[in-house]
Amino acid sequence: MTMNRYWRLDSRPRGEDFASALSLQEVPLADPAPGQILIRNRMLSMDAGTRMWMTDRTDGYQPPLDLGTPMQGLVLGQVVSSRASGFAEGDWVRAFGTWSDYSCVDPLLSGAMKLDPSVADMRDHLGTLGMNGWTALWGIERTCAVKAGENVLVSAAAGSTGLLACQIARILGANVYGIAGGERKCRLLESDYGLIAAFDYKSGSVAAGLSRIEGGIHAYFDNVGGEILDDVLANMALYGRVAICGLIAEYTGGRQHGPENFDQILMKRLRIEGFFSPDFMDQGEQLTARLRSWVDAGTLSLPYDVTTGLENTLEAYAKLFTGANIGKVLVELQS
Repeated sequence: MTMNRYWRLDSRPRGEDFASALSLQEVPLADPAPGQILIRNRMLSMDAGTRMWMTDRTDGYQPPLDLGTPMQGLVLGQVVSSRASGFAEGDWVRAFGTWSDYSCVDPLLSGAMKLDPSVADMRDHLGTLGMNGWTALWGIERTCAVKAGENVLVSAAAGSTGLLACQIARILGANVYGIAGGERKCRLLESDYGLIAAFDYKSGSVAAGLSRIEGGIHAYFDNVGGEILDDVLANMALYGRVAICGLIAEYTGGRQHGPENFDQILMKRLRIEGFFSPDFMDQGEQLTARLRSWVDAGTLSLPYDVTTGLENTLEAYAKLFTGANIGKVLVELQS
C-alpha cells in the first residue's frame, strides 16, 4: 500500500514558530474521485502569502484553512492517475495542492495547468514563468503603469517576486532601485541585476537612501508594508503610483498598522492599489508568453533556493520570513 505524507495545520502559528503549529502525518494514498487528478508532487513552492491562510482572519482574499486539514500551496508534479478530461498520466502540471508527497485535486478548483516540458528548467514554472513572474509583470506594467525613464522602487527586491519585478522594470526602460535585507543582497542586486542602488533595511539606511533619488519615486512595487512604506511615501514623486503586492511585515505580527505618512497620499496626489493573482489568472497564457520571450533571450532569470525533502519543508518556509533566501524558495521532493 502506497502511503502519502502531508503537513497538517494543527494550530494557528505564533510569529515564525511553524514547528509547533504543523505536523507531518501519513495516511494511505487514496485514488482520485471522478473529476479529479492525482499528482505526484516533485516541487513545492514556498510563498509568503500562504502565511495568511494559517491565521483565523476572515477578511483576506481567501478564507483561513481549517485546523486539522492539510496545508495548501502551489505544487509542480506529474499526473499519476486521472479521472478528469484533458489530463493524462505523465502530464506535468502546476496546481494549488497540498504540502505532501501526492496532491489529489479537482483541476478546475485548483487551477491546474498543463506545463510545457520543453522549458529548459522546469523550476521556472514555479518562478519566472509561474505566479511570481505573472505577479511581477502585472504589477509593474499594469498596476504601477511603469514608463521608460521613471524611477521605480521594489521592496523585498532579492525575493522571488521582487527580483523579477526589478528585472522587468529594467526591461521596460525604468531606473530601478531596491530595498533588501543585508549588505550581500544589496551588492548582488547592484552588480548582477543592474539596480542603480539597493538599500539595506537592516542597517537603517532606507530613508536616507530614498531621499537621494533625484526626482523622487514614480512607482513603488511594495512586497512589505510596515515602516518601510512610511519611508517610501515621504519620498514619492507627485502623481506617483504604489502597487501593494504583499505585506510580509504584517503577516506574522497579528496586528496591522496603517502608514503614519498617510497625508502624503493627498499632498502628492498618489494612487495606491492592491492586487492579487486572481485578478489576472485568466491572462496566464499571454503573461507566460511574454515572460518566456525574456527568459529565452537571457534578460530575465531567477536563482533558486532549494531544500530537499518533504520533512524539511518548515525550514524552507521559514526562510521567507527571516530573509535567509535569495530568489525563489522551493522544496524538492525525493523520488
